[in-house]
Amino acid sequence: MTDAAVLTTQIQARLAGYENRFNTLFEEYFHTLGTDLEVPSFSRFTPECLNLLRDLSLRGGKRMRVALVYEAAGLMTTEPAGAVDDAALSVELLQTHGLIHDDIIDDSPTRRNGPSTYYAYRHRFPDHPQAAIGLAILAGDLALALSLRVLLESEAPPAIRQAMVEAQTRAASDTFVGQIIDLERDFSPNTDEEALHCVADYKTARYSVLAPMQLGLLAAGGQPASFDEELRRYARLVGIGGQMRDDYLDLFGDAQVMGKPMGADIRGGRRNYTVHAVLAAATDAEKAVVESALGDPDCTEETIGAVREIAELRGVPTRMRGDMQRYAELASAEASVWRSRWRPEAVAFFEYLPQWAMERIR
Repeated sequence: MTDAAVLTTQIQARLAGYENRFNTLFEEYFHTLGTDLEVPSFSRFTPECLNLLRDLSLRGGKRMRVALVYEAAGLMTTEPAGAVDDAALSVELLQTHGLIHDDIIDDSPTRRNGPSTYYAYRHRFPDHPQAAIGLAILAGDLALALSLRVLLESEAPPAIRQAMVEAQTRAASDTFVGQIIDLERDFSPNTDEEALHCVADYKTARYSVLAPMQLGLLAAGGQPASFDEELRRYARLVGIGGQMRDDYLDLFGDAQVMGKPMGADIRGGRRNYTVHAVLAAATDAEKAVVESALGDPDCTEETIGAVREIAELRGVPTRMRGDMQRYAELASAEASVWRSRWRPEAVAFFEYLPQWAMERIR
């Protein structure tokens, strides 16, 4: 087995360990939350809301944000950091918030191979659509509040606790701006690639990569502000590559693996990286096919297939994979310079992470 293969095996084992450890922690958190959260005794809707939050949260994937928290703490120390579990809970609760609101914005019926929270409420209240959307919004809002409450109630020293709350609050507000400019992008048919990168940075990188790293370093007693510029560079590169991957998979992925139907972005009129690449490469006649499908919620599987065929004919998948590989290599190179400062075993994870993301498209 090559050195690279050994490293991959070791890191994948660490990822599996984080996933297993955190899933147990998350189960315990929701069990305790049911007794800790102050709820009027007559309320039936609040326990139902908590059950929906728990269901969506525990249907999580590989817990990559959690791994970022633990590995960022590991950059500094092998000793368990007291606040690292709180930081991990916070990032996943913020993720739950984001998923719920994403599915409302996109009108998505499924998430993580199950019903979205929004559609669960629509099924629960078929004759009260406004109540359904209101309750879904409030469920997402509750998840956001809980993500900050976990940090506020942490037993970390006050200065660390305050710094973690500030980092997570900034991440949340940046994400909201990202969602706004993401929607704005879809009103602009001539969006350029730099605007797409900006959306990926705000909407994805800052809460999915930068904040977990900041929280992990803070939990271990570090000072991420001293390395802010390089952490942001790394997060942006990973975030751009990750958003490219997600956009790529929406048209070229496997619905069973993704846990949602393919072509959802096209039906929703999302002028993402894939759509941008297809339109840039297509003939005028082919552009008319793509444009007619964009924003059509009743767009058939056959039409989505036709868009995919146009993309494949024009070499879009190959070019997108090349772009993703380039960003993965740039991110890995950015992380490699950390070896002189931080523990090499943990740095290796951050070098590996961008390449791991590429494995999901092969």
